[in-house]
Amino acid sequence: MLYASPKNASYYGNRAATLMMLCRFREALEDSQQAVRLDDCFMKGHLREGKCHLSLGNAMAASRCFQKVLELEPSNREAQQENKNATTLLEFERMAEFSFEKRDFRKVVYCMDRALALASACHRFKILKAECLALLGRYPEAQSVASDILRMDSTNADALYVRGLCLYYEDCIDKAVQFFVQALRMAPDHEKARLACRNAKALKAKKEEGNQAFKNCNYEAAYQLYTEALAIDPNNIKTNAKLYCNRATAGAKLKKLNQAIEDCSSAIKLDDTYIKAYLRRAQCYMDTEQYEEAVRDYEKVYQTEKTSDHKHLLKTAQMELKKSKRKDYYKVLGVGKNATEDEIKKAYRKRALMHHPDRHSAATPEVQKEEEKKFKEVGEAFTVLSDPKKKMRYDNGHDLEDDCGFDGRDFDANNIFRAFFGGHGGGFTFDSSPGIIFLFNVDLFFFFFNLIIKCSRSLFVD
Repeated sequence: MLYASPKNASYYGNRAATLMMLCRFREALEDSQQAVRLDDCFMKGHLREGKCHLSLGNAMAASRCFQKVLELEPSNREAQQENKNATTLLEFERMAEFSFEKRDFRKVVYCMDRALALASACHRFKILKAECLALLGRYPEAQSVASDILRMDSTNADALYVRGLCLYYEDCIDKAVQFFVQALRMAPDHEKARLACRNAKALKAKKEEGNQAFKNCNYEAAYQLYTEALAIDPNNIKTNAKLYCNRATAGAKLKKLNQAIEDCSSAIKLDDTYIKAYLRRAQCYMDTEQYEEAVRDYEKVYQTEKTSDHKHLLKTAQMELKKSKRKDYYKVLGVGKNATEDEIKKAYRKRALMHHPDRHSAATPEVQKEEEKKFKEVGEAFTVLSDPKKKMRYDNGHDLEDDCGFDGRDFDANNIFRAFFGGHGGGFTFDSSPGIIFLFNVDLFFFFFNLIIKCSRSLFVD
């Protein structure tokens, strides 16, 4: 019929109405505009043009059309309502623009959802929503929106950019770069795609450089390269979580254990499902003897992945935690956990003489009590660590109260001292018989005793 009457405005208006029902708003807009060009007083043509503008997200153009309808028919309720919708749409646009500048992406998504309820065919609103969803880490939703647009328009540079952004934030950097490059082909002046492409390439290169330095055992260089990579794009959560964990690994190699723990915590804050970060932090906690924290992390890992390796790590941490809550006999004697039998004996000799009550007879009652306590602990430590069976059970975390009747409460440190020192060195002993002069002058005894040690170590049992 259009071909028969090409200058009939109502025909264009009717076809516009049909196209609108098919959601083909761009084509409907063209017919509506042609209708009002043929007849400027064609009220339905102006109304349909306004509705098409509104559906496509052009609120100001829509408002002009509705104003024209109201000029022709001031009481037209449909035009009045649609004009209010256009005003509401403009307000949501302004709110979204302000919120995006403030990086309040949740508010932008909220505004775009409300705007799309009025402008369902607006690709611009959909793209802005998708971009903010990506920035919020809601990648599947963002990809779904971008993919819907690309199905309708495979050359849409904004949709290509958002699709690449999702891949970039999911740490699929190579694929992301491909989409950014494609977006720049469609729109060479697309500034967001250009910036994202540059960041993606820089991040990939810096991360790979750090990984290579680590493989070459150049941990200082790797640590610095990971630090530089972290500064490239703070918004890339997944990649930055990996970078923090990588830097923690390099830091652990450099004995920067506290910094490594902080880096693992930063990685977990970005991605609380990142098992590798929990494992790395747990190991650092073990190395710094923070066993309760290590157990907590290993429990989290084992709850997520119930493997035999993770179960073994958890049990080891639990055992170390149990052992840490007992007296540390190695610390009491001042020796390492790999100390030899000879080193344990020498350490006992030194600590026993240092804390023997007779040496502190002139001190205050409080000091005497403290030194007596330490003297007893030294003897207790020696009793355990000098006995291979007790030592093995102690090292394995077993309770020694059940081992051969050992009970620290019934322990007599003086007996150990006499057994260790008595019967040698010219018959010197700590028995309190009146005939032993140096019981009345303890300092003099220790002077001669140390002199004997230096001159004739063979007098004592090692």
